[in-house]
Formats: sequence, C-alpha cells, structure tokens
Amino acid sequence: MKKEIPVAGQEVPLVIVGAGFGGLAMAIRLQKAGRRDFLILEKASGFGGTWHDNTYPGCACDIPSHLYSLSFEQQPRWSRHYATQPEILSYLDTVASRHTLHEKTRFNTEVRSLSWDARRKRWRIETGQGEPLIAQVVVLAVGGLHIPSVPAIDGLDRFPGPWFHSARWRHDVDLTGKRVAVIGSGASAVQIVPAIAEQVGRLALFQRTPAWVLPRKDTPIPALLQQAFAAVPGLQRLWRWVIYLRQESIAIAYTQNPKLLGHWQKQTMQLIQEAIADHDLRDKLWPRYPLGCKRALLSDDYYPALARENVELVTEPIREIDERTIVTADGTSHEVDVIVLATGFRTFNPATEIEINGRGGCSLAEDWVDGPEAYNGVLVAGYPNLFMLMGPNSGLGHNSIVFMIEAQVRYILSCLGLLASGRLPQLEVRDDIQRLFNQQIQERFQDTVWVSDGSPWRKPCMSWYKTASGRLTALWPGFSASYWWRLRRADFRDFLTAEQIAAEAAPRL
Repeated sequence: MKKEIPVAGQEVPLVIVGAGFGGLAMAIRLQKAGRRDFLILEKASGFGGTWHDNTYPGCACDIPSHLYSLSFEQQPRWSRHYATQPEILSYLDTVASRHTLHEKTRFNTEVRSLSWDARRKRWRIETGQGEPLIAQVVVLAVGGLHIPSVPAIDGLDRFPGPWFHSARWRHDVDLTGKRVAVIGSGASAVQIVPAIAEQVGRLALFQRTPAWVLPRKDTPIPALLQQAFAAVPGLQRLWRWVIYLRQESIAIAYTQNPKLLGHWQKQTMQLIQEAIADHDLRDKLWPRYPLGCKRALLSDDYYPALARENVELVTEPIREIDERTIVTADGTSHEVDVIVLATGFRTFNPATEIEINGRGGCSLAEDWVDGPEAYNGVLVAGYPNLFMLMGPNSGLGHNSIVFMIEAQVRYILSCLGLLASGRLPQLEVRDDIQRLFNQQIQERFQDTVWVSDGSPWRKPCMSWYKTASGRLTALWPGFSASYWWRLRRADFRDFLTAEQIAAEAAPRL
C-alpha cells in the first residue's frame, strides 16, 4: 500500500493535531468533501485520544453509547447502554481503519510548537521528530481533558511504593490484598473504587468535595435489539434522537429553571439511603452545592462500594505523605502501599503543552494567562488559519461532546470554503467580534446553575469549569442545539479583510 504520510520538512496543506474523536471526525469529513491533502499528528501510539490513555479499572463513558459515537459512523452492536473503554477504543480503531486513516497518521509524534510565518502565510510545526513541517492550516484536536493534574502533596515524590495518575494506570502493579489510597472523588474515582474494592485489602478514598451521583441504570443491550438496529434502516438513528432529546432536556434545569434539579437531587438521596446505613457517612457524602454546578456523575455501585468494611472515606485534607503513611490535617495517619491519583485533568489550554505563536509574534500562553478565550470555541484572534476542536466554551454538562465536535467540524469546513474561495488571504477572526462573543457568553451564565444561586447554606459554586477569576470558560451556556445552529456556516464578515490584515501587520503590544 502506498504511504501518503509526508516526510519531515515537507509542506502539507492541512495538519490535524490529535487522533481522538475530534481528529477522526475532522479527517473523515475532509475525505468526504474530497480532500485527502491532510496529515494527522498523534503523540500516542494509536487512535483514541482519551480512550487510548485512560485504561483504569471500570473506565467507561457516562453518555449513552448510541449518542457517544459519530452520527455518520453508527455502531449497531454496542454491548451495553454505556460503553466501556475497550469497546469505545475498538470502535474508534474500526472507524479509522474503515477510512484508511492509518496511512494519513504519524503516531508517536508530539507537536512542540506552532509558529505563524506572516510572509508565507503558513504555520511552522516543530515536533519531537526533528525537521519541521509547514502547513497552511492547522486543526488542534488535542482534547479538552487529557493532561493529568498532579496535586502538590508534600512527600508524594518520596513515597516508596507505586503511585500513579488514573490516566497513566500501572497495569503491572497488582493491587490484590494491598492497602490502596485513592485521592480524589470525581468521575474517575467513582468508576475505580467499585472496580477495585473487592480486590484490595484496604481502600482509603480521600474526598475533598462530595459529588452528586445519579443512577446509571446501565444494562446489556439485548442481542435482538442489536440485530434490529443493524437490520432496520433508520431505527438506530431514531433511537439516537430519543436519547439526544432526553439528554438535551437536562439543560432546561441547568440554564432556565434550577428548581427542576430537585428531582435528580432526590435520586442521589435515595441512592445514599439505600446503600449506606451509617448516618455520619451519609452526611459526608451529601453535596453542599447545586447539582450541575460541578460535573454530575453516574454510578449504580459507587455508594455500595463505600459501605464495604474494607473501604474508608477520608474527608480531612491531606497534610503530607511520610514514607508509607498519608497524614491528614487532624494528625491521623493512614498506612498505604499504593497511591492512585484520581485528581482529574488540567482544563483545556493547548498552550500549556504546545508553544503557539501567532501573527506579529503574539503568544497564546500570554494571551490566555487569565483563561482561554476563543470565538465559537474554534477560532482565536491573532492566530490565522488555526482551528480548535473542543475549544473554550464548547464543553457540555448535560449532553454528548461528540455532537459539539461534529458542529465544529462542519463550521471549520465552511471556513475552509471561504479560504479556498480566495476572498480572504488568510482566515483570522476579528478581535472585536471575539470580544463581543465572549462578553455575551459570560452574561448568559448569570442565570444558570453554574453561578451561585445565593442560598445561604450553599457556598459559591467553584469548579474546574471556571478560571481563578471566576470566568466560565469550559462550558457552553445553553442547549447544544443552539450551538449547532450558531455554527451552521461561517460568516465572511467575522474575519479580517486583506486591508485590515495589512493595517495590523505590526506586532501587537
């Protein structure tokens, strides 16, 4: 088979950075539009993105399988309503193979810097492989949550036993009979704790903030239904729409009528009461903030796992790690053999791992020092011909990110159409358009669940959705359908003209 991967130093019309859901969706849609002049750069050894990295016990998706998949690449034979990591990774590998994307992808290639050459109107891409690549267009599909967040705990680096982040799971470490500490109680911990509780000798879960945990109601999909999805045209698409509308309805409570959240809060209360008899433990697990303010989690077995005799919930802050002992602020010592950091990820900011310099020498790291900001979650003023998937303010707290990715891919294709028309020498969003968009976005958040509702017993809602200054940069403040509609096509008026580009040619101060 003839290889289409360009050699180092060669010019490539379009480069996609990342081979997860976003990178694959972009590549497939480019091919469907008749373009094969692209290259995918992936730092890992295979496709999958977050589903390639996260292989911890119990890893699975919290969006139903038939919705957490590409609309144009449906899988009729999902085995469960909520797919596990191996099945999702297999799906992505199959999709990539079906579209012959292996020959368009360079694996084990980490992008270290992007620099805009104003004279050539091209991006210079430096990788860890030596000579640079040159590209007219770059699409960053690096994902929103993939850089592990490692807490600064005094003594962690001196811990003599194995310790690792959940996204870098050590499969060579046997947990059988061991004293294991899981630090963190978010999405990964809710899956890890039930998966290892029976195997370990003792498990200490260190919780900073309790999460809202709702029933998952995960069951196998009957073989007959799988066969029906495969055999009856349109049936699976109809089922997908039913799931989508059900998920989309959650946004009504998040963005318009927070009182409706009481229904789901009662479900959490019922789960706790059914699984846990100890009133003190129940109280420690009850959240003191509005449901949805932080990511709501799904599990049928998390609370029962915490009720096991060999599992302990620790709510005191960690003071230090002294040899094989975790010492909390109240002076209590917890002896452990293995430490698992279920501490989540850094929020979306590609500038934290890739040096990105745009027109006039501007630096994305400096421009985003107070938090990431973009236009439509895709474009950034000062960075021509650079597009982002899953960029700022395009995440969701209620529905499938794959839906948002597909909207962004369609928008990028529309932008590329403008660029190909020759009406613009390069594609760069106007700074005033971007500022107005972000001002409106922050205003829309004010009446949502992500801003404190003022109840005297509730603390202000703080989460990774927000920057240190309180700006909400991770989420879209409404229905995913409204985002889809907004990105249905690119507007020529949003971009700098040749005359405006010439006027702004001097470096920005």
